[in-house]
Amino acid sequence: MTPLVFITGASSGIGQALALQYYREGWSLALVARRVDELTQWAQAQSLDPARWRIYRADVSEVDAITEVGRRCIAEQGLPEVVIANAGISIGMDTAIYDDLAVMQRIYATNNVGLAATFQPFVQPMRERRRGTLVGIASVAGIRGLPGHGAYCSSKAAVISYCESLRGECRADGVQVVTIAPGYIDTPLTRENRYSMPFLMKPDDFARRAFKAISAGARLRFIPWQMGVVAGVMRVLPGAWFDRLLAGRPRKHRQGE
Repeated sequence: MTPLVFITGASSGIGQALALQYYREGWSLALVARRVDELTQWAQAQSLDPARWRIYRADVSEVDAITEVGRRCIAEQGLPEVVIANAGISIGMDTAIYDDLAVMQRIYATNNVGLAATFQPFVQPMRERRRGTLVGIASVAGIRGLPGHGAYCSSKAAVISYCESLRGECRADGVQVVTIAPGYIDTPLTRENRYSMPFLMKPDDFARRAFKAISAGARLRFIPWQMGVVAGVMRVLPGAWFDRLLAGRPRKHRQGE
């Protein structure tokens, strides 16, 4: 029987690249996006076998909507082998600006609560089956806080900690929890960045490496590996040195900039 992967944020960037990679590896797809028409056009343009993919409309920040979609997937396509909580947003913020608190709230609703809500319908069925993999897409940005990027960095740090907690809860039941921490990937999320992006990867290259890491059951994998080295250095760098290193670094653009 063809294995099934469930992917959120599948209409562009990393999510779309992961969908195509899994399809090429022989998997069936359950794809979640807000822009259903756009995703449908993409699937048809790729000549994907209609019997092997289905699209669900949901905004992961709406808990009732994304959990209902997960239950529908189980009812209509079966319980996935892999669930990838990929949907996320990246917007700069300035705490001195009142309206940016709403930006922070939106980022957490999508990147954190939305991730947990994506997993929720699948956890108990996977435990009962004693098999399955839950994948959280974090970021190297979750290792240390970057100027103007407080909401995104803290949300991705929370993804890493949350997935670690969930891994401990699920391990005894045979369910794997994998955390993938991308570096800079050439997607709509990164193209407006005002700063240098070392080791920038194409989405397809990222997807190939992520597929291998997920299949291997990696606990936490930085992609590309060079960013894992950067993350390791960032972890141990004294705070005063880190502050000086980032002095004058361009801030992440705010909403509307």
